[in-house]
Amino acid sequence: MAIIGLFEIFVAVISFFILSCFINNNGPPRNYPLVGMLPEPLINLQRIHDWATKILERNNCTFLFKGPWFSNMDILVTVDPANIHYIMSSNFSNFPKGPDFKEIFDVLGDGIFNADSDLWRSQRKAAQMLMNHQRFHRFLLKTSLEKLEKGLIPILEHVAKQEKTVDLQDLFQRFTFDFTFILVAGYDPESLSIEFPEVPFARALEDAEESILYRHAFPERIWKLQRWLGIGQEKKLKKAKETLDRIVFEYIKKKREDLSYGIQAKEEDGVDLLTSYMNEEHQTVALKLDDEFLRDTILSFMIAGRDTTSSALTWFFWLLSKNPQVETKIREELTLITPMDKTSAKWWKFDIKKLNKLAYLHGALCETLRLYPPVPFQHKVPMEPAILPSGHRVTPKNKILFSLYAMGRMKSIWGEHCLEFKPERWISEKGGTKHEPSYKFLAFNAGPRTCLGKEVAFTQMKAVAATIIHNYNVQVVEGQQHCPNVSIILHMKSGLKVRLLKRWPDQ
Repeated sequence: MAIIGLFEIFVAVISFFILSCFINNNGPPRNYPLVGMLPEPLINLQRIHDWATKILERNNCTFLFKGPWFSNMDILVTVDPANIHYIMSSNFSNFPKGPDFKEIFDVLGDGIFNADSDLWRSQRKAAQMLMNHQRFHRFLLKTSLEKLEKGLIPILEHVAKQEKTVDLQDLFQRFTFDFTFILVAGYDPESLSIEFPEVPFARALEDAEESILYRHAFPERIWKLQRWLGIGQEKKLKKAKETLDRIVFEYIKKKREDLSYGIQAKEEDGVDLLTSYMNEEHQTVALKLDDEFLRDTILSFMIAGRDTTSSALTWFFWLLSKNPQVETKIREELTLITPMDKTSAKWWKFDIKKLNKLAYLHGALCETLRLYPPVPFQHKVPMEPAILPSGHRVTPKNKILFSLYAMGRMKSIWGEHCLEFKPERWISEKGGTKHEPSYKFLAFNAGPRTCLGKEVAFTQMKAVAATIIHNYNVQVVEGQQHCPNVSIILHMKSGLKVRLLKRWPDQ
């Protein structure tokens, strides 16, 4: 046993020196024969976002990553705002997501995230029309209030009363999962309950997102071989897709049956998106509204609504715990729209329209999205060769990757204090909300692909944040490590365990 122990120590020491040889602390990663620059990001995979930030900082916001010679993995990584504006807006038509993107994200099928050209334009037009309709807005407000009052608040009360520890990230994921599923499909999966039930659909989404990240990190031939052999992350992804398909198709079938029997929500209560798609076929003739299309659409909306908002809320409350002065200012701002006698009601129902006028709360949420963007990276492929404003030439053989996480940490973009949590960045001299161009603040995308759900996300985040901040003191449990996980969504790796202390006495 002693000999085995000494051998393990020897191997560990040798491995450390070998791996350290791959790391270049002065410029881009070292480019080696055959393997290219691949070793260094693989070594740093568990902290890939911070690693990319340091590399971009040392290379004026742009560098060319050279992949293994057999892999077709040459990637131009950039956070240069001029490049992003050029790609996302002024030359949008030359930079689609491309077939490689669709293959990597194949679990989303032909949904709006994967689609390009005419298919994308048709889907965006249909989604924009339905989401801008008054009946959807009525449904949004109704669902927000009901899920907050009947779902989230009772659990917060229970946790506080029992003096229990709760994982805020898990709580927010359940809240946004139920909320988004109601908006999209019209059904409440009821994952948000005191029992905290296992939710196969939510687990499958997380497994799929993690596996897709690994597809970005490894050469295409390797993960395709794993897919063919049915092993590793590809095995996990296959099982996740089977679960997602089974559940989504069940809901589509149920919705069709409900509509055929005339079972539908009252018009004054608004309508979910799935019902709208099924009832509006004559207005969206460019789309084939079969079950496959509806399945792809539901999954795309679920990832957009559930994961991004819950991620932002988790990082928001963690940042508040590190910056109590920000929480104090938010509470002071909330007094502008709360009753003078705060003990006159156990709960104060915030008016969404009034919340939208609170500049400091809005700024704190934007600052969270700047530092911890829920979607930490995205990529494009040029159709024709082009020279970017930074002087870099790109061809259809190159992928272009934006690191949104790194972008929020660049001194050249956000100033010397870019790592500080300062909601004041977003306050104008007159006290209103300060606008930042989307090619600098890319959390909601930019150009023609700007996120359609931006206002929905802010509505949801403000309602949840105001409710918790006004009614509770949130104490983060000590001894936790708060770092991003390895996924296409910037979840907190080990969750955010907290205790809730009530601020106002019960009636």
